[in-house]
Amino acid sequence: MTTAATAFRALGTTAEVVVTDPARLSVAAELLHEELAAIDRACSRFRADSEISRLHEQAGKQVRVGPLLAEALRVALRAARVSEGLVDPTVGSAVRELGYDRDFAEVAARESRSAPGRDDFAAPTPAPGWHRVLFDPGQRFVVLPRGIRLDLGATAKALAADRAARRIHSVVGCGTLVNLGGDLRAAGRGPVGGWQVALADDHAGAVASPDATVALHRDFALATSGITRRRWRHGGRTVHHIVDPRTGDVPESRWRTVSVAAKSTVDANTAATAAIVLGTTAPDWLARRRLPARLVGVGGDVVTTAGWPS
Repeated sequence: MTTAATAFRALGTTAEVVVTDPARLSVAAELLHEELAAIDRACSRFRADSEISRLHEQAGKQVRVGPLLAEALRVALRAARVSEGLVDPTVGSAVRELGYDRDFAEVAARESRSAPGRDDFAAPTPAPGWHRVLFDPGQRFVVLPRGIRLDLGATAKALAADRAARRIHSVVGCGTLVNLGGDLRAAGRGPVGGWQVALADDHAGAVASPDATVALHRDFALATSGITRRRWRHGGRTVHHIVDPRTGDVPESRWRTVSVAAKSTVDANTAATAAIVLGTTAPDWLARRRLPARLVGVGGDVVTTAGWPS
C-alpha cells in the first residue's frame, strides 16, 4: 500500500499527516491546517486574541465559551482527574514564572540575548488546583477564579491530533496518521504491518536516527513527552516545559522521554506527562493502569511496561 505525507510548522512544532491514498493528501493537509488553526485560536496562551486569553481577562465572571474551548477544557479537567492532579491545567502561572511566557522560539531568542548571571528567580508556587475551575460542560459556562491562569499545553495539542485524525479519515475515507510533534493518532486502515513510528529524544530527527521503532495500528494513539527539547535557563538553572503541579517547579529529572500507547492521544499524552512528573514511581503507576510505555532515563537506561513490544 502506497502512502503519502506532508509536513509543516504549527503550534510551535512540526505537524505531519500521512494517508494511504496519495490522491487524498492535499485534502488531508487542508483539513489538518483548519483543525490546528482552530485549536490555536481557542487555546493559545501566547495570543492576545485567543479565546482562552479573553477568558483570563474575565476571571471571576461567568463566561460562556465556544464549543472547541469547552471541549478542550473538558479534556484538560478530565486529564487532571484521571491523573490525580499530576497533569493540571491551572499550572499557567507557574509556567510563566519559570520564564515560559511566550512562544518557545521567542523564549529561546530571549535567552540568547540575556547577560550571564542576570536571571531573576521567584520561589515556585504550587498550582491552585483544577477543582477550583467551575465548569458546566452542557451549557459551556466557565468561572475562572481570579489569580488562576490556565495552560492547556499538556492536552490541547493531543486533542488536536485526535480531532484531526478522525475528521480527515471521515472525509478522505482512507487510512490516516496525524503526528503533532510526537503526539500521534491513527484512524482507519493503515498500511500492512501498521504505521511504522520512529522514537527518539528529538522527534524531528527520529526517522533519520531512531532509538526504537514501533507499529501503530488502526484507531490507536501514541504520545511522547520529554525534557530534552524545550529547555532554557532561568534563575541560574536549566528548566523545561513540564511542571509538577504539586510544587509549581520542574520535577526531579529521572526520565528524559516517556512514550505511552493508548486509545486516544489525549490519554497517551496525559500518562506520558504524568510519568515525567512522577519520576522513579512512574513505571508502577503506568503498569497499574495497564498502559504500554517506554521510559528512557536521563542516563540512557530503558524501562518498559507490560504490553510494550519487545
